[in-house]
Amino acid sequence: MIVVFPSPEDVEAAFYDAIARGDLNALMSVWSDDEEIVCIHPTGQRLTGANAIRESWRGIFANNPRLSVRLSGSQRWHGMLMAVHNVVETLHIGDEQQPHVPLLSTNVFQRGASGWRLVAHHSSTAADNKPGDGGDSDDENAPRTLH
Repeated sequence: MIVVFPSPEDVEAAFYDAIARGDLNALMSVWSDDEEIVCIHPTGQRLTGANAIRESWRGIFANNPRLSVRLSGSQRWHGMLMAVHNVVETLHIGDEQQPHVPLLSTNVFQRGASGWRLVAHHSSTAADNKPGDGGDSDDENAPRTLH
């Protein structure tokens, strides 16, 4: 059964929920069927295509069965067929009390015949600035329009 995501926010919520549950099938269900989907992990490795992305996440889940990601500092730009979300990810692994270094992540979504899907996820280590530093807007959840 194909899940139809009515908004980019629904795709993003399902993506991070799948990570928290370590559910590879659910994680892969949020991605577009496009052959050129891209995932870049904080290590800098660029993965292109569903097979490479699936195998990478399979390895991540095998080594870290319990991941929890909290999002903050969201900047969103929405168009009719494409949306871009830039977020700060705070990652907890297993029972660790201290979070890992914050990650800056950009999620790119595309609307197609089966609703919205993820086409790119790019994470990198954040600088020492707090999420509010560097010009974040007062309303972090206010959507913006792509031109």
